[in-house]
Amino acid sequence: MGSQTVKREAAKQRLPYTGSWCVGCPGARARWSSERMVQSRIKPYYQEVAETARRAAQLRIYRRNQVFGLVLVASAILLVRLLRTNPKWIFPPGWWRP
Repeated sequence: MGSQTVKREAAKQRLPYTGSWCVGCPGARARWSSERMVQSRIKPYYQEVAETARRAAQLRIYRRNQVFGLVLVASAILLVRLLRTNPKWIFPPGWWRP
């Protein structure tokens, strides 16, 4: 019996304690590999800094677009409200004279 067959048989067995808290359990590693998308490669420092800066720039652009969209929606609501209201309420008689 080789080590590969032992590993296969251990993977087939249902082990009761293979939760996320059981790091040293035999079946935990096989289960985690399919659930998590973690990049195990250690990145160089400059690459991590560049990725962080790129994410910050993307977030800033995203927030700017959100604010722009909210301003457009608010101005559209205000315009509709102004057009549908009674003009005498907005401009009462004599409002242009001192």
